[in-house]
Amino acid sequence: MRFHWFLPTTGDGYAVRNSTIRLDTGDTPAPARQATLGYLAQVARAAESAGFTAALTPTGAGCPDPWTICAALSQHTEHLKFLVAFRPGFILPTLLSQQVRAFQDISGNRLLVNVVTGGDPVEQRAYGDFLDHDQRYARTAEFLTVLRRSLTGAPVDFTGRYYQVEQWGPADPLDPAPDIYFGGASPAAEQVAATHSDVYLMWGEPPDMVAQRIDRMRTLAANAGRTLRFGIRLHIIARDTSAEAWREAERLLHGMDPERIAAMQRYYARMDSVGQARMASLHGGSTRSLEVAPNLWAGIGLVREGAGTALVGSYDEVAQRLVDYQALGIEEFILSGWPHLEEAYRVGEYVLPRTLAATAAPTP
Repeated sequence: MRFHWFLPTTGDGYAVRNSTIRLDTGDTPAPARQATLGYLAQVARAAESAGFTAALTPTGAGCPDPWTICAALSQHTEHLKFLVAFRPGFILPTLLSQQVRAFQDISGNRLLVNVVTGGDPVEQRAYGDFLDHDQRYARTAEFLTVLRRSLTGAPVDFTGRYYQVEQWGPADPLDPAPDIYFGGASPAAEQVAATHSDVYLMWGEPPDMVAQRIDRMRTLAANAGRTLRFGIRLHIIARDTSAEAWREAERLLHGMDPERIAAMQRYYARMDSVGQARMASLHGGSTRSLEVAPNLWAGIGLVREGAGTALVGSYDEVAQRLVDYQALGIEEFILSGWPHLEEAYRVGEYVLPRTLAATAAPTP
């Protein structure tokens, strides 16, 4: 099991915030803590000392460029890796291969990459990208083909629908090349993931839904002659007792303005992301019946795009739920909580040791 944390590059505090979008969502609270380089460095160092392997950095119109942020933070940390999100339609794969090499050089080989194809047509067009949903995934497949070839150091010649490359390289092979993390719930996304990714990421759905997706992805990957690792993105609300944890969830819920909830439901409706639709279906825009599986709370998704569920409970309960996901085949866990600085320590000190102890092989 590998555990990763999240960098709140749009600001942090004691309320649930958007992480990637620039959108009028009603009475959105201002961040109690601005996402300065100094503050993000504190979060990164906390994650590093708490035992997390890497930190995920989001990408979108409402947050700063993750490559710049993570390159800077690599100079404030020693061994924490950075899971840098990027959108393949906004940069050439050959240029990205240069960025990857540069990042590995200056960070000491601490780069992982998270491919985000995009799920909001309005935002995509604002960037200048007018491809539809399935076209974006077809372009992503070509992008990753070129990127992987370029990182081997061999000359690259490629002719596709979206990219044409003539005589790129040669160069020394990049060793290690960063693992490619990829998510998406549509058939088009799943096919790209099965063919091109190393780690298939899912948002925190109930275990039965996750199990079905893992089975399907394993079959698709096997048909492509490949195997995948699986990861899940979850928020964590863990305390000494279950009652304390649920009181904290209630506090977060009470901080969600009804106008903001309604605005976010309108935002979800305009998206063409199947994964986002699956997240939204867990809560239906309502504050009732938000525990959608044991200890799995969908309240976060009322006002936050993307990952919208949290594990809520005592330290032992949350650890057991993580073990349950591990038993389904999940190997990598990207976790977060508000505020991200204090919660990195809390989860690292109280949840991760219990989780690892529960999965350790018994002593003969």
